[in-house]
Amino acid sequence: MDSMQVRGKTLAQIEIEAVRDYLLALQDRICDAIEDLDHSVKFIEDNWQRPSGGGGRSRILQQGRVFEQAGINYSHVHGDHLPGSATAQRPELAGRGFEAMGVSLVIHPSNPYVPTSHMNVRFFIAGQDTSEPVWWFGGGFDLTPYYGFEEDAIHWHRTARSACQDYGDEVYPRFKQWCDDYFYIRHRQEARGIGGLFFDDLREWGFERCFQFMQSIGEHYLPAYIPIVTRRKDLPYTDRERQFQLYRRGRYVEFNLVYDRGTLFGLQSGGRTESILMSLPPLVRWQYDWQPESGSAEAKLYEKFLQPRDWLSV
Repeated sequence: MDSMQVRGKTLAQIEIEAVRDYLLALQDRICDAIEDLDHSVKFIEDNWQRPSGGGGRSRILQQGRVFEQAGINYSHVHGDHLPGSATAQRPELAGRGFEAMGVSLVIHPSNPYVPTSHMNVRFFIAGQDTSEPVWWFGGGFDLTPYYGFEEDAIHWHRTARSACQDYGDEVYPRFKQWCDDYFYIRHRQEARGIGGLFFDDLREWGFERCFQFMQSIGEHYLPAYIPIVTRRKDLPYTDRERQFQLYRRGRYVEFNLVYDRGTLFGLQSGGRTESILMSLPPLVRWQYDWQPESGSAEAKLYEKFLQPRDWLSV
């Protein structure tokens, strides 16, 4: 990426527009697929402007037959100074102007046997008004089951590997490990879920190949998640499973508010709070020093599914 002129626009501007167009189309496709699967309610759309630059398009589906809440955000913001969460790994960028865009989603199903899922793809560029702008891509997807099924975990990770397959044999294990490390709740000493893929600060392959990889992540999310939802959405459950789902959702809240870089970036950069925090579940509970019964399905989640594993060798 450089600043050469192309028909009155810099190459950087053209590439930013290409990323923007892809992200907007991706948001549309995912919303359509979720609506088709739920088949009871529609997303509501909220277009918003950020006072210090940029804005976004938030879409939220609530109280559906399959999904209790699904939030799918597109944002494109800019400013004069990168927030601390974005310069923690790159202190040399402190004080530079920036542009950031992405699609981020979190889906909280109604049925406790259907996992929560998260996906994010994003692009940052800093100092784009200089001769040497610094850019990078980030993103990934991860799965948070409440009741574990090996079939689902294997399918999720096989699809994650497929997303990485054209980029080298080392990419899936590298970004899987990064995901396992990132989505770890340190104060609980436990994983948030079964992981998937996570990457950040990606620029090592050049713009075109990094952009293609980000698109591969975006395109593999629905094939990874929809078959799992379809298998589990109509399973019968009782209040016991519902209460455990609400309890485990508390871990989701703890991670997002304490550790998540995207949440911190949004809040520190003056983003729209309603859109940033719509990743949180609509209902949740905490219970003091709760422990699962030995041999129960709830204990199995901790013992078998919240431990990092090579799901492709199961």
